[in-house]
Amino acid sequence: MSQKRNTILFVSLSLLLLMALLLNISFGQVAIPIKEIFKSVFGSEASKETWEYIIINFRIPKAITSILVGIGLSTCGLLMQTLFRNPLAGPYVLGLSSGSSVGVAFVIMGASILPSFVSEIVLSQYGIIFASCLGSFLVLLLVLMVSQKLRDTATILIVGLMFSSFASAIVSVLTYFSTAEQLQKFTFWSMGNLSNVSWTNIGILSITVLFGLVLSLFSIKALDTLLLGENYAKSMGLNIKKTRYTIIVATSVLAGSITAFVGPIAFIGLAVPHLSKLLFQTSNHKILFWSTLFIGAIIMLFCDMVSQLPGFDFTLPINAITSIIGAPVVIWLLVRKRSLV
Repeated sequence: MSQKRNTILFVSLSLLLLMALLLNISFGQVAIPIKEIFKSVFGSEASKETWEYIIINFRIPKAITSILVGIGLSTCGLLMQTLFRNPLAGPYVLGLSSGSSVGVAFVIMGASILPSFVSEIVLSQYGIIFASCLGSFLVLLLVLMVSQKLRDTATILIVGLMFSSFASAIVSVLTYFSTAEQLQKFTFWSMGNLSNVSWTNIGILSITVLFGLVLSLFSIKALDTLLLGENYAKSMGLNIKKTRYTIIVATSVLAGSITAFVGPIAFIGLAVPHLSKLLFQTSNHKILFWSTLFIGAIIMLFCDMVSQLPGFDFTLPINAITSIIGAPVVIWLLVRKRSLV
């Protein structure tokens, strides 16, 4: 009965994902009929040349980016919540987002002291992506170094929060000495943006997300074992340090690459794993892993649709939309569970 129910749920999620994808491409400042989308995708020309240009160069890349962001951050949330046995752990709990923010803040707010030709390079799209990756990577190295010294997984969580606080303090200092123009640019980056990802960047992001997902797949059995506690996992022959290392690297690859290309995206990684557990009513990570991918992609596509409602000449910040949707979900979960284990 449970197997039949899970099959029905996965089929429903697949259809919902397809519908969300089509609606995401159709919606926007210019509404495009769904049949025109099929024409463009399957080789026929759309009725209007502008429609085809918008579909191929803007809507489809943004929809693919939304899916990659949704599945990547949701998987990170599932890994972190199981590793730390903390329902409020998310993709950025290790301080990776803060590390990226420091890198971007140094570039945006410190580029003015560099020669003009160097400043133009570092302030380019790839310069900001590189700075974000570098900041995230440095935090990852520090976390991995600390994780080798510590036996208690919960302590790593505290260390990650301390890294995050330290990085936030550095950003605050840089912000204090920055100009209004620099502040505005950094604020726009921190709001997240799914629209500026080119096909080349999508290829790079796809490879990094796929790599992170493969590492996560190798950790599924270990995650099931960790649910019963580290002492039980050790008695079952699980190598705790190796498992912890693999999970941290997988989370870092996923969260770090996504933050580098689209900026920090809140609440998706925190809320989606809980929704998946509530929907499928299981703690089996073989089921939770795939259900989290589907639900994360669907919610991210939906959030992107809300941010660009038809008939409006502006696009709302994606980070604001995910927070508006995600925060009530987390509050509801807290009220529903009453006590967190």
